[in-house]
Formats: sequence, C-alpha cells, structure tokens
Amino acid sequence: MRFFTLSLRRSSTASTLVLTAAFLIAAACPAPGARAQDPVDDTLQPAPPPPAVFENRIPAADLAFLAAYAGKMPNEIRKDKRFKALLKLAIPRTVYHYGRDMPLDEAVDTLLDGPPLPIDVRDGRYAMVASHAGPYLAGKGFLWFDMQQGIALGGVYFHPVNGEPTPTLAIYSRQLKDTTLEMGQLPLAFQQDLAQWMLVSDPKYVSPRYFIPENGRKYVLVHDEDYCANPVDAPPIMPENCDRLNAEAADADLNAAYFMSQTHNAANATAWMLSPDLTAWIGVRDRACGAAGWACRIRMTRQRTRVLLGPQRN
Repeated sequence: MRFFTLSLRRSSTASTLVLTAAFLIAAACPAPGARAQDPVDDTLQPAPPPPAVFENRIPAADLAFLAAYAGKMPNEIRKDKRFKALLKLAIPRTVYHYGRDMPLDEAVDTLLDGPPLPIDVRDGRYAMVASHAGPYLAGKGFLWFDMQQGIALGGVYFHPVNGEPTPTLAIYSRQLKDTTLEMGQLPLAFQQDLAQWMLVSDPKYVSPRYFIPENGRKYVLVHDEDYCANPVDAPPIMPENCDRLNAEAADADLNAAYFMSQTHNAANATAWMLSPDLTAWIGVRDRACGAAGWACRIRMTRQRTRVLLGPQRN
C-alpha cells in the first residue's frame, strides 16, 4: 500500500481505525471481472461481469506531461491548457447537484479549489490530482489518469442535503457508456488509488455511490467488494467488523437504488428518503432474518437491490 506525501494528524486510536479500514478496502478490491462471494447463497450470483469499456481513449502523448507535475499542487496544473483540455475529455456534460444545481465541470473545479493534496504519479503511469476538502458540505474530489491506457476517471464526494442518501461518492468518466457497473469492473489500479485517496482524505468508507457516464445520467455503482477478504500479510479481521461493513455496503446500494428509481437517474436528482415502501421492506427483512444474523440481512438486501436495478436502463 502506498501513501500520498501528506502528514496525517490523528490520534493513535483514530489512526488505528483508519488503517484497519484501509486494509479492509485494499483487501476488498477484486481483480477486474471478479465478484465477491455471497455469504449465504453464491448460486444466486450471475456470472462475473466483464471489465468496463472505455471509449475515446486519450493518446499517451497527450497525457505524458502529467508526470512532470508529480509532487506539485493542483493549482499549478490547473493553469496548464493541456490539463484544461483533459478535463473536457474526462467530465460528462451534465447538471450535477452539489449544494445547488451546477454543471458537473463547475462542481469539479470548485472541489479542486479546496485544500489540495500533492499530485501523485505512481509507477510513472497512474496520476491522481485531488483535494481532501471542499468549501462546503464536506466536499472533496479527484481526477485519475492511466497515462498508458488513456483512461480518465474522476470522483466527487460530499454530504447532500437534498434528500439524497448521504454521504455520497459519484465516479464519472466521459469515456464510459455503461449504465450498469460494479466497482470490480473498473481498473484495479484505479480501485487501489481510490482506496489510498480515501485513507488520506477521510470520507466515510462505505456509503451510497454512483457513476456518471457519457450520457450525463447517474447510476448505482454497486459494491462488489468483500470486506471480509483478508490479505496474507495483514492482521486478522474480526468477523463482526467486516460483516458489518458488508451489511452497510448492501444497505448503501439499496438506498442508492431506491433513490435512482424515484428520480429516474437524474444527476441533479432531489427526493426525500426514506420512502414508505423502503421502510416497510426493511421491517420485513429484519423480521425474516431475526437471529439469523448478518448473512441473511446481506443476502436479502442484495436480492432486493438487484430487483430494483432491473435490466440495463438508458
């Protein structure tokens, strides 16, 4: 696991909790196309989906300049016309709700204008331009590039106050045309760098999350991580802790799926949760599972989420 060149000012107890969560996230990152095992009935899972397809790849020559900004601050690269050109290729044209309705590129610019992180270039290939705080609503964001494969992805995190499940993370890329995605379909290097950014910028580790492809609409980015996966060289994971994270991830997907079904995948959606039918369903689930524990709750929640997401929607 690598670290940004940033001093983390935390108490020893808080640091232990954060690092433990980071180990869980790193362990949970599946290989492309891999799917976490259902803790109760693996036969219910469909075949692993293929890796996401990125269209209109950016020529490597147009990304090579990013390497020269390693260790520098985002305000320097944001003045570069070449970087501004990359933003147009990376950010979908859509209206996004960050405290108020605004173009998504304006929201990204606002977040990058917050307290910065040093630009990180890993292995001479993966570049991350990021902030760890924004001007309001605990916002923060990043842009990530694979300079060899010509892939651009970005993320916006904040605490909505418009009725959307909160906090929320939205991943975006104008190179994507998919309308159904799981985290494991995104590049493994991106998943690793995302986990590292979360360690440094300290958002909530498990929360509702979405992705915004080229069409500018918003879709659920499903958690397929298994937080109970344990690297060989990592400390043992307490089953109760990782089961709770898996249950929180299932609940986050369910909340996101309800929200999107209510708002028809609008990127600037507003609706008030919890809806009566969701509240009623949670009561049915909890009574049905009773003392059966986390496994039953996770299985039922994932099944309900799959029903809500249904077939691919455009």
